[in-house]
Amino acid sequence: MNILVIHGPNLNMLGKRNPEIYGKMTLDELYDQISSEFPDVEFTFYQSNYEGEIIEVIQNSMEEPYDALMINPGAFTHTSIAIRDALDIIRIPKVEVHLSDIEHREPFRKIDYMTDVVDKRFMGKKLDSYIEAIAYLLNLGE
Repeated sequence: MNILVIHGPNLNMLGKRNPEIYGKMTLDELYDQISSEFPDVEFTFYQSNYEGEIIEVIQNSMEEPYDALMINPGAFTHTSIAIRDALDIIRIPKVEVHLSDIEHREPFRKIDYMTDVVDKRFMGKKLDSYIEAIAYLLNLGE
């Protein structure tokens, strides 16, 4: 299986930003952990702080041999109808992940424009949110 993993703004600052909420793991360490946990899965990792770039990666995924998409849109979760619309276009399985539980944080974080255009949302378990999301995607093919 080939999974495209997209990270939105400020996720490049993992390990430095609010470790009590997001943990101490850097984004590269997160990528390494995911790859180690699922050695038979081919991952393409992408991170951007720019909405338009994320939209282009999502749109371009229709031309690539991806079997699934996993996205942590970061703050764009609560603001980007454009990323939501791009996700709605693609027909491969897609999941949304969050390191923290956005339902139990600031009121503005409870707004989630992505949840109705993804197959499932995983959150609040830091690295385990990703592990559960990937396991879910792998089980869809069984």
